Amino acid sequence: MGASYGRGAATLPQWDLANADCILVMGSNMAENHPIAFRFALQAKERGATLIHVDPRFTRTSALCDIYAPLRPGSDIAFLGGIINYLLEHDLWFKEYALAFSNLSTIIDERFKDASELDGFFSGWDEESRSYKYDSWQYQGEYVPASLAEHYVNTTESFAEKTKRMEKGPPPRDPTLQHPHCVYQILRRHYAAYTPDMVERTTGCPRDVFVKVVEAWRAIRAASVPARSATRWAGPTIRPGCR
Repeated sequence: MGASYGRGAATLPQWDLANADCILVMGSNMAENHPIAFRFALQAKERGATLIHVDPRFTRTSALCDIYAPLRPGSDIAFLGGIINYLLEHDLWFKEYALAFSNLSTIIDERFKDASELDGFFSGWDEESRSYKYDSWQYQGEYVPASLAEHYVNTTESFAEKTKRMEKGPPPRDPTLQHPHCVYQILRRHYAAYTPDMVERTTGCPRDVFVKVVEAWRAIRAASVPARSATRWAGPTIRPGCR
């Protein structure tokens, strides 16, 4: 398995980078810190792939990439949020793949409210305990804790008890993506504020450079775009020492 599909933090074998059409390196000086893996990125570049480096420092990786996008340390999440918003609003995402292999069309409990609707808090926030209640964070028709939901919830419910709740079948979906409570529409509302101008203000990356990064997806819309990050993209949010 490891030889075929990769190990540890790498979710694909490094040599498969040579087959990519666009490679995004973010938060990593890959050329110097991972030179063996980076040679496959350069092989992709020789084939015509676009290499992008997003990092506060201009390094040897930056020098070997087609696009260098500078940003302030710790602003990675805003940059990635801007990418998500741009791809959704300009219809640049791989719809056929996402509909078949993600939960974009799945309908969420109507009680769920996004942070954009509740002044920065998601539904279920309890001020007294300073924690969230997860009742509304479920697929429509599911009960807490939903065995299909991605959010981990501590529970004494056994696996057998979880599977019993699946007898009624999978949660409802809307393949047209028009239902206001499907995951796709929730994503659009959540990331609506992450405009190119907001990304520039937050990250310091010039607007035209950010747009150039995302537009690199347009030419290879249904192709391969692997992303290489250092340790964890979530680091600036939940592990502020990982950089």
